[in-house]
Amino acid sequence: MINYKEKIIMRMQLLSIACAAALGLGFTVTTPVAMAQTTVAAAPATAPAAPNLHAAMRSLWHGHIVTTRDYALAVFAGNKTAANKSADSVVANAKQIANAVAGFYGKDAGDGLLKLLAGHWGAVKALTDSARSKSVAGEDKAMNDLGMNAGAIAKFLAGANPNWKESDLDSALLMHGGDHRKQVDLMMSRAPKSEQGAAWTEMQRHMDMIADALADGIAKQFPNKAN
Repeated sequence: MINYKEKIIMRMQLLSIACAAALGLGFTVTTPVAMAQTTVAAAPATAPAAPNLHAAMRSLWHGHIVTTRDYALAVFAGNKTAANKSADSVVANAKQIANAVAGFYGKDAGDGLLKLLAGHWGAVKALTDSARSKSVAGEDKAMNDLGMNAGAIAKFLAGANPNWKESDLDSALLMHGGDHRKQVDLMMSRAPKSEQGAAWTEMQRHMDMIADALADGIAKQFPNKAN
């Protein structure tokens, strides 16, 4: 079995640059900033063909990282009530994303993506919980599951839209999985807020890259209904 944990860690820095180039998006190296709750938008290299779609996709996918981050913060604070509430929010956001996809590709596609997103969330949750309990084996399994799930999502999406390249999506989703790992590791080690803030900014930037690539593909495939 491929060790996706090792693959993600070794390729994190290269993927940050390579994915930006492959997806046709602007990328700059971020510097440490204070922890922020607002979205840090990564400006597209060119004006989007469907600005409303781009804004909606960014909002939906940003919701994913906000809710999963809220879950992690609650877990490391030992707040079970907040953790359960955040977990429910993660699922609600996944349903919103699936419904958005169903609007273009039909209910079966939406249901299929929701199942894959559930797998992603299951691995992220396991990663967070394992880090909190200091289970190295649990973290390793979660990272392998994240990697396998990334490949499944990339294959699913590429099969639906010829404008999405499976290898590019796989690399971008592996990078996203690495962002989740870095975030929980920094929380676990009680890293300085400036360091955690820089990682959060980078995670938002990477999420915007993925959202923009998906929006671009939909706009090309459905030019008359993209907005």
